[in-house]
Amino acid sequence: MATTISGVLEQARAELRHQATPVRVRAEWGGEVVVDTTGAHLVWEPRRLLCVYAVPEADLRGVVLEPAGGEAPTAPEDGVLFPDVPFAAHTAEGESLDLVRGEQRAARAALRPADPDLAGLVVLDPEALDAWWHEGERIVGHPRDPFHRVDALPGSRRVTVSRDGEVLARTDRAVAVNETGFPLRWYVPRDDLLVEVTRTATRTECPYKGEASYWTAAGVTDVAWSYEEPLTEVVPAGGHLCFDDTRCEVEVEIAAGR
Repeated sequence: MATTISGVLEQARAELRHQATPVRVRAEWGGEVVVDTTGAHLVWEPRRLLCVYAVPEADLRGVVLEPAGGEAPTAPEDGVLFPDVPFAAHTAEGESLDLVRGEQRAARAALRPADPDLAGLVVLDPEALDAWWHEGERIVGHPRDPFHRVDALPGSRRVTVSRDGEVLARTDRAVAVNETGFPLRWYVPRDDLLVEVTRTATRTECPYKGEASYWTAAGVTDVAWSYEEPLTEVVPAGGHLCFDDTRCEVEVEIAAGR
């Protein structure tokens, strides 16, 4: 499921970027709504792969911002900043702040950016709060990048999945999922599997597709994944299995008469 190098470099740029979003953005912390705004901006710090929300300070509820203490983590000097680089390791200029609500304190969970175009806004660490929503839909993982697209397209090409000569699935009804920066993926209907599959405990999250469940097939653990409750972008692929083409062979061909 790795992103291509070209896709990563295209998304993670050297400059600070931001874009206003008209949707209602809310966040919850400790069972209370602490952000409720229609004035949010999506912000990409330099070299950051993922965007986060900046919200008007005036739209914070029941929380205060206090100067951050201690030493901040430092970001790598070059290269793309993947999600494992903590929010507090900033590449944009600004003031790091603690987010405080009563006895709760989230250290360095906010940044008051120095950029005058973002005056009055504070950038928030999405992981410091308990839950986020855009309009009435809960956000899975991180905010969605408006320049990142996912299309789930019902297909007619014949897809055959095999491993060590054993055919695991064969279908003319796979759904092609085309996602920015990723290789084309083929999702196979459950009825077209030729082997038994068993769900594992592994789960991952994608803000565009939802929560992925993983499956064992032909004795290979987590060789396939599915979205049992898919988000809107990939509803046609819901419940279908996508096999990891680095661990098995996925052959795609034009079916006769299609």
